[in-house]
Amino acid sequence: MIRIGLDLGGTKIEGIALDGGLERARVRVDTPRGDYEATVEALVQLVRDLEARTRAPGSVGIGIPGTMSPATGLVKNANSTWLIGRPLLADLETRLDRPVRIANDANCFAVSEASDGAAAGADVVFGVILGTGTGGGIVVRGEVVVGSNAVAGEWGHNPLPWPCDEERPGPSCYCGRSGCIETFLSGPGLQADHARHTGQPCGPTEIVARAAAGDGDAAATLERYEERLARGLASIINVLDPNVIVLGGGLSNIDRLYANVPRLWTPYVFSDAVATRLVKARHGDSSGVRGAAWLWERA
Repeated sequence: MIRIGLDLGGTKIEGIALDGGLERARVRVDTPRGDYEATVEALVQLVRDLEARTRAPGSVGIGIPGTMSPATGLVKNANSTWLIGRPLLADLETRLDRPVRIANDANCFAVSEASDGAAAGADVVFGVILGTGTGGGIVVRGEVVVGSNAVAGEWGHNPLPWPCDEERPGPSCYCGRSGCIETFLSGPGLQADHARHTGQPCGPTEIVARAAAGDGDAAATLERYEERLARGLASIINVLDPNVIVLGGGLSNIDRLYANVPRLWTPYVFSDAVATRLVKARHGDSSGVRGAAWLWERA
């Protein structure tokens, strides 16, 4: 039997079929934003497509930008808000007529990178997704830490640490609070920060390109982003003290982060030296979907 993994993101859904550790097929479609029923249908069709391509039935694991509540069996804490309060696991198991395993997408990402990715061999790994949202996952000695409330690693919905005056109370977050880390460090958060300071609508990729070309406003936006990321990760180091922090998601492709952020986090870490490494995901966009496929292996 093959292992099918799906990564349900805010803008795309990616699916992969693994035979052992070998990739047999891969597909990607746009996420039907705002439409729960269409999202369920897209997930079901991706499974069927992968099975048709490989001509084999598969186990199904799915990473989602939220988690299944142990109390209710419904989705909670999803930045893809149309999933919140929905019985996604039950609906998929009914439609696919088999057991399905669902985990937080950042947990899937962290498992993948801790297993054979950029953090392979490390005892304690914090995996970060910087994309449509700001997620996190913890892996200790090869095992993902879920927690009794299924929220372990959800650093994005803590307040931005050590805020300056202009960062208070902070942007409104879909969770109902203001000033969450996610509102500053997600892709939309970076874009919104640039617009607040310049009045210019500009996406993250364009901001990076403009900064590289010498645009002072874009450079200032990235500098603010790096300093905020440093503070956010310093708070994680002070609590978890990981060997490695791995970045994934679209913003992980900003190469300057890996040199600048560790330099900036040092004053905020409660230690005389900081040995934690900040690294880019080895498997890139594939980490989440690979981790989802291996949910059955690790159960």
